[in-house]
Amino acid sequence: MIVCVCNNISDREIRQAVDLGITSIAALRAELGLGTDCGKCISYAREVLHEAIDSKTVVTELSFRASQPA
Repeated sequence: MIVCVCNNISDREIRQAVDLGITSIAALRAELGLGTDCGKCISYAREVLHEAIDSKTVVTELSFRASQPA
């Protein structure tokens, strides 16, 4: 779905940006140009951004390897 019509930015692109480490609207603005024209997309973009951050899985340890003998 297109989030920012002015710059043709989709929710998928926002999710990909989160996967690459972007965590703020300011960073999306700088990297993708989101909200730089009319700005009407910012509220929905913020929702997509927070959903993507909340659903992101962070792996800190491979637990199956820790439990196996070396």
